[in-house]
Amino acid sequence: MPYSALFEGYIIRTTAMSLKPTTASSPILASLRRTHNHRRHHIASVRPSFFGCTMRNSRYHTHCLARSQNWNACNYLPRHVGPVGEVTCLASSRAVEADWKQRQLRSTAVPFLYQQNLGYGRFAYQDASASEDSDYERGSSQRQSGGSTLENIDEWRWKLTMLLRNKDEQEVVSRERKDRRDFEHLSELANRMGLYSRQYSKVVVFSKVPQPNYRPDLDDKRPQREVVLPFGLHREVDAHLKAYVSQKPMKTGNLSEFSFSRSSSSGSMVNDGGPYEQEEPSIQNSDAMEKILLRKSLQLRNRQQHWQESPEGQKMLELRRSLPAYKEKDALLKAISENQVIVVSGETGCGKTTQLPQYILESEIEAAQGTACSIICTQPRRISAMAVSERVAAERGEKLGESVGYKVRLEGVKGRDTRLLFCTTGILLRRLLVDRKLRGVTHVIVDEIHERGMNEDFLLIVLKELLPRRPELRLILMSATLNAELFSSYFGGAPMIHIPGFTYPVRAHFLENILEMTRYQLNEYNQIDDYGQEKAWKMQKQAPGSKKRKSQIASTVGEVLEAADFREYSPRTRESLSCWNPDSIGFNLIEHLLCHIVRKERPGAILVFMTGWDDINSLKDQLQSHPLLGDPSRVLLLACHGSMPSSEQRLIFDKPEDEIRKIVLATNMAETSITINDVVFVVDCGKAKETSYDALNNTPCLLPSWISKAASRQRRGRAGRVQPGECYHLYPRCVYDAFADYQLPELLRTPLQSLCLQIKSLQLGSISEFLSKALQAPEPLSVQNAVEYLKIIGALDDNEDLTVLGRHLSMLPVEPKLGKMLILGAIFNCLDPVMTVVAGLSMRDPFLMPFDKKDLAESAKAQFSARDNSDHLALVRAYDGWKNAERVQSGYEYCWRNFLSAQTLKSIDSLRKQFFFLLKDTGLVDHHTETCNTWSHDEHLVRAVICAGLFPGICSVVNKEKSIALKTMEDGQVMLYSNSVNAGVPKIPYPWLVFNEKVKVNSVFLRDSTGVSDSVLLLFGGNISRGGLDGHLKMLGGYLEFFMNPALANTYIFLKGELGELIHNKLLNPKLDMQSHTHLLSALRLLVSEDQCEGRFVFGRKVPVPSKKATKEIKPGALTVGDKGGPNNNSKNQLQTLLVRAGHDAPTYKTKQLKNNQFCSTVIFNGLNFVGQPCNSKKQAEKDAAAEAVLWLKGERHSSSTDIDHMSMLLKKSKKTSQKRTSFDSAKWG
Repeated sequence: MPYSALFEGYIIRTTAMSLKPTTASSPILASLRRTHNHRRHHIASVRPSFFGCTMRNSRYHTHCLARSQNWNACNYLPRHVGPVGEVTCLASSRAVEADWKQRQLRSTAVPFLYQQNLGYGRFAYQDASASEDSDYERGSSQRQSGGSTLENIDEWRWKLTMLLRNKDEQEVVSRERKDRRDFEHLSELANRMGLYSRQYSKVVVFSKVPQPNYRPDLDDKRPQREVVLPFGLHREVDAHLKAYVSQKPMKTGNLSEFSFSRSSSSGSMVNDGGPYEQEEPSIQNSDAMEKILLRKSLQLRNRQQHWQESPEGQKMLELRRSLPAYKEKDALLKAISENQVIVVSGETGCGKTTQLPQYILESEIEAAQGTACSIICTQPRRISAMAVSERVAAERGEKLGESVGYKVRLEGVKGRDTRLLFCTTGILLRRLLVDRKLRGVTHVIVDEIHERGMNEDFLLIVLKELLPRRPELRLILMSATLNAELFSSYFGGAPMIHIPGFTYPVRAHFLENILEMTRYQLNEYNQIDDYGQEKAWKMQKQAPGSKKRKSQIASTVGEVLEAADFREYSPRTRESLSCWNPDSIGFNLIEHLLCHIVRKERPGAILVFMTGWDDINSLKDQLQSHPLLGDPSRVLLLACHGSMPSSEQRLIFDKPEDEIRKIVLATNMAETSITINDVVFVVDCGKAKETSYDALNNTPCLLPSWISKAASRQRRGRAGRVQPGECYHLYPRCVYDAFADYQLPELLRTPLQSLCLQIKSLQLGSISEFLSKALQAPEPLSVQNAVEYLKIIGALDDNEDLTVLGRHLSMLPVEPKLGKMLILGAIFNCLDPVMTVVAGLSMRDPFLMPFDKKDLAESAKAQFSARDNSDHLALVRAYDGWKNAERVQSGYEYCWRNFLSAQTLKSIDSLRKQFFFLLKDTGLVDHHTETCNTWSHDEHLVRAVICAGLFPGICSVVNKEKSIALKTMEDGQVMLYSNSVNAGVPKIPYPWLVFNEKVKVNSVFLRDSTGVSDSVLLLFGGNISRGGLDGHLKMLGGYLEFFMNPALANTYIFLKGELGELIHNKLLNPKLDMQSHTHLLSALRLLVSEDQCEGRFVFGRKVPVPSKKATKEIKPGALTVGDKGGPNNNSKNQLQTLLVRAGHDAPTYKTKQLKNNQFCSTVIFNGLNFVGQPCNSKKQAEKDAAAEAVLWLKGERHSSSTDIDHMSMLLKKSKKTSQKRTSFDSAKWG
């Protein structure tokens, strides 16, 4: 008997079994005879429906959000305040919805190790969904699909009217063919009645609330997986677990009742000051200390006066006094001294960013308060923090790091005497985590608040609550646009000061003017942007007639263009405008316009605003091949993007030699964050690629969208810094008039997981309540999605309190999923490759794909992949190879040969060092790197840690003859990015892919994926729970289902529980010796390394969900698997499954009708015939014959030695040989 059978009583509290003695010796038959008949909860019940459809109440839509085990896909519906009734479950998803109901009825979460074995009436490897008993629509009338469309519409008008009148019902679901036929008409009808409609494959839904793009509960082919391990592996794992349990009482005591994600009980978490609040040191204000501080202040004043009186200082002062901000200096300083909060708005070029912080610092130093002064000025981007700090230090005649410094992620310059620090907003938020009151800080300046970044909006809420506790703290908000009233009212009517900008006039040219001026002719074909061979699909989509429906970009301006009047322009221009494609960036038009400027316009730099890195790269390649624009003796072509290295970013500020025209291709970061002084010409494409968040489908989207009027004015203003300028808008004026006034805040268009974790780490109370205090609060569904995600990964418990894991995650400056990966890499002593993976996912992809050498680049990346189906492991090998090359001073050659970015690899190396120091501070790693890399060579374990971090980013993989079907929980069918190592392979030998990111462009694409086995997913994925059958396990609230031998299921549950306890104890006590759990870890490594993915996907399997009445009638021991006529009889499926698993063909049935109108059936398999008793129906007769065969196989009919010989022959081991396993100790990096 496998050792896992001993765990059964340990795992399951109440077990009722009925076992009959048998002479069978086969372990398969012994396990087949065991049947658990338990009392079940009444999960779903049938109520009569009308007109052949299914009405469903609101419980599906509301309470499915309440538990971390529930599907994220349920998150698409807002709360329904009506009463909760019963649910009619569709046959194709009865088991899944029943699981939801079961979880909704529970008031508290039960750790999966202790969940009762409720209702395991049949074994999980029975095919419970064969062709029989498929009441496909319980409670619905079985109508034919006939009837006219008009009759059907009239019928549905009544149905939808009843839906609106019934407060308990939320939606109507129909699977009838005629409703799919008439869906277009019915959808229009529902829309007129204020309802929503959606068609999913063979199902139509009409609902009171919006529906997502994919409903897993209506998907008959959601992932259901039969798990099979190689022969003998389970026995080996059980041997290790037996040894572990025998030693456990002496080492770790009894099993703790806490789960992996339990909350921290640390007393420090409930302090008003937060978990990391430190006692304020009691410094005696002695005369000696005052004298020291005064002496330093006087030294600062003398140094400042000396600089201001020097010739260089005088010149700099004259330059500073020429800025518009100087005229408002006294008013600004007076307002700051009299008010705790002020709002400063200033047009581009007024000098507010560089001058206002200096005015404050200079006034404090003049008042001999220099040592007491500490100013923090936040910037939304690292490039602006670095550039501004350098400029301010130069204006003060100092080196960077004296009184002025900067701090961004990975780098910073700051000294002991630094009094003015420029930093990114995230740096200040990290400081608030350990210093809730910002002790010692006298002024906080938040710049560029008009951009409404998520961190900036979050910071404003935190500072607003901090100000009453720090009355001496001064807060200055600076905006580049005239929307200061919004921020002033948020802070209770704070004073506003406007600084008029000093810019030269800029003349605006819109598309119609550009076409008239340059005589350029637009047609359908010269607007196709050339993205190179690698992205030929982009060009194909731009081709005439390729679009089936309008994009968001085109539909936004469609009506405006139709109503526009261009009669004052030439026929040539009007013809061009008639075929203008709003979706196109216009590479050819930009090239023609740049040639016009370079040849005919006055000197001056040109700034071209593009949507993103792909557009910048593609256009740059096109321009470099141009005879004029690609001539380095006449044109200096530069790119400006936030992810570029600092050294390259600085080049854009330098003025080129005479006779050379500088052209800078930039994203929207050049609107306000940086200033290029010599720009005279601006080319504006009118679009920006921004991340939006579809909360209904729980999917981020990265699509180009039109900018706002405010952003367009900012772009135009960049041209008038040094002389009158010109701005060329590549869109008509009527389109500009249709732009929104301001951009949508980032808080409303991005996922909120990291933000919610910060809120809990700062002890700011309820997440939803805190975010409701924002300038513009995010929708509740976005917040709920983020909270559910944090619960799934174990960062929050069911009460939304930080767990031990969550507390550690909040201290790491990365996304929660990447932080979890780091922590587990440290715990399992495979830190080195995991740090590389996390650093790589935090940076730009180091693998380069040049357009003209794409095949060579792909083959180089494939070599790093080594057929391991993992983008992450390919990155690890590429980085390790680069480090080895660096040791012999051949790093650049290595990168050139393998199409890698040396700068990105250097950034990854730097980030890895930062991660190591952060983990060392937590105590999870020590100074000896060898200790935390003991198992870094074990690729399978690293793959498992990657899975633990990226879950619930999970995708099922079904290999077909000519394609691979990929499906996620929220999106259904998805695709892989073309640069993934898994995108070009004919077959993926893993049933699952974990992925770092999914983005909806047109379809949903997955980035950076890694293949994982069933065992890796079950042990390192989220919580698992038992299903309605023995050996039936579920994840993500039932979206993922696994069927296996019950003993194996018990092993997985026991091992996962012990693993969770070990991780929790390690987080509580970082000095815990992992080597004391050798047998547990050996069992774990054995499973994750030796699972050969020999199982298979099954679809449409229905798990029985009996009613309360049926459950009450089943007494413990009343039925066995072979009993005939019982309510759980499904002997046909049982017999077929048993034969197929033994390597034999499925049985055949011969049924004849008797004279008394009864039926008698004979089942035939392997040369054996079994005749059943006469029955009233053909189906029941076949069941009876199958039951006779099963009872004979079990030794419960004619238990002679001859029979047992027949049985042994039948169940002999299949001729299929399993793949030979290799020892997990030999798993090395390829």
